[in-house]
Amino acid sequence: MPAQSDPTDRPAGESGGRPLRAWQRAALARYLDPGRGEPADFLVTATPGAGKTTFALSLAQNLLQRRQIDRVVVVAPTDHLRTQWAEAAHRAGIELDPTMSNAVGPVRSDMRGYVTTYAQVAGRPMLHRARSTAKRSLVILDEIHHAGDGLSWGEAVLEAFGDARRRLSLTGTPFRTKADERIPFVSYVEDDSVESEGGLRSVADFTYGYRDALADGVVRPVVFAAYTGTSRWRNSAGEVVAASLTDAGTKSVEALAWKTALDPRGDWVPHVIAAMDERLEHLREHGMHDAAGLVLASDQEDARAYARIVQRVTGEKPVLILSDDPKASKKIHEFADGDQRFAVCVRMVSEGVDVPRAACLAWMTSYRTPLFFAQAVGRVVRSRARGESATVFLPAVRPLLALAAALETDRDHVIAPPASGEQLPDGDELDPLPPPEREPGGPKEYEALEAQAEFAHVLSGGRAHVGSDGAGGDLTSEDEDFLGLPGLLSPEQTATLLAQRDSEIRKRTSLPRAVDEVEDPAGQPTGAGGAPAEDATWHTAALLRKEIHGLVGQVAARRQLPHAKVYAQLRSAVPGPPSASAPVELLTRRRDHLLGQT
Repeated sequence: MPAQSDPTDRPAGESGGRPLRAWQRAALARYLDPGRGEPADFLVTATPGAGKTTFALSLAQNLLQRRQIDRVVVVAPTDHLRTQWAEAAHRAGIELDPTMSNAVGPVRSDMRGYVTTYAQVAGRPMLHRARSTAKRSLVILDEIHHAGDGLSWGEAVLEAFGDARRRLSLTGTPFRTKADERIPFVSYVEDDSVESEGGLRSVADFTYGYRDALADGVVRPVVFAAYTGTSRWRNSAGEVVAASLTDAGTKSVEALAWKTALDPRGDWVPHVIAAMDERLEHLREHGMHDAAGLVLASDQEDARAYARIVQRVTGEKPVLILSDDPKASKKIHEFADGDQRFAVCVRMVSEGVDVPRAACLAWMTSYRTPLFFAQAVGRVVRSRARGESATVFLPAVRPLLALAAALETDRDHVIAPPASGEQLPDGDELDPLPPPEREPGGPKEYEALEAQAEFAHVLSGGRAHVGSDGAGGDLTSEDEDFLGLPGLLSPEQTATLLAQRDSEIRKRTSLPRAVDEVEDPAGQPTGAGGAPAEDATWHTAALLRKEIHGLVGQVAARRQLPHAKVYAQLRSAVPGPPSASAPVELLTRRRDHLLGQT
């Protein structure tokens, strides 16, 4: 039998031998405060990316060391997170089994506990009750908002763990319950504020908000780059309607303009993908050599179409992560540890999944609830080093701009769910855009025609900054190199830079292409007649940038230099603008220069 790790071998209050952050030490001290007695329940609200997992495992390690518990049970939202929790626990010296099914009875004797999901608990709550009461247990409820007791999951969680010795609840996003519901093991008070409309406010035992985390350098500052544009569609009466995302008028028109913009057959999506590609290129050239971008789609059909667009615009095939793919978890792990620039997904990376190198997010989805928005943005704010920043590219529509403006506000109250929305098995109401009205027997109720993209503004600190040729002062190529790095460019200058580049991006992505363009088995775009698509200039430039990045990596490894240093030497040897805006001829000379050094 393998030897069981002994948590007493590690310093109390530290996970895996790593020092805790200040907020984690403060939360641990509050939990262990003798004046509180032995808390049966403890709720921690901490912004996504702050390190809730590390805190929870440090507490478990401490309680094991003090002989106050004998078992640890973790309840996570998804199967992928089961593995992630088990791996983190192993690094902390706590062996948890992430493979136990409901068909297995007792916990293995060589394990301190196990990791399960809310769905599994709902399947056999009495089994989990027996496991958690057989020994003195700490039950860690990850993303506790999944356990609203008006749903079957909440009732099962209460039945399974109501008699457990201790319960630690974690969340990084607002709760979503109805006024007459309660999340198990959470305390509430009446909320008389105007926003709550007489609802309830949850009471956390410890709160660590985005602003606190930003000040501590725990998370990256976020810049929201909003893109507007004109959408055109044909309604059920056969009329062609055109509307701007920014000034659509009514909510119904705005919804249809938004839906049309997200149509993969238009120009809005390729334009924004190209803008994010340039942002990633700058990050990779200047200190964050493995920077990656996430593209969020509304459904699997759109995700596949967006993946083809990413490949066409950037010259690099993205990682496609779909929930029904049995290799989805493996793909997430490989992407997190790899060097690929883009991943396209629907929901697999919206909550809890750790991809620290992801620094850009493209919001190509109709979801607009505070819960999903906070979770998704949380995937790109995890900080690894001072100076890193995150950029979120999104449609300039009122629902998303309001969520972006409110992100920096600490929120610890229950948000009433929308009046209508799609109820999924895991309890998340994603609130998709409303479908257009159907007319039985009539013409097609809606047909997307085209959508153009145009940079609107940068949203920073809750304010919109509109760029222009004269705003924010003159911008040099050196300014461009530091786009978005905190303290080096103001929001006004960042907006100016994005606006100046917008016309070049439009040229890059608005090339003529066949309407029925598809991918052949070799992965190359073909026209309606089946002939390979012409190798456009932007495609050649994308391939050259990719080749240059690989060669820089080889030179950096051989000379033991940072990537940024090699890029600086390359710019000195072959002068000109940064790679993202360099012409093919200049990129070719830089590629040849690097080849001479390898």
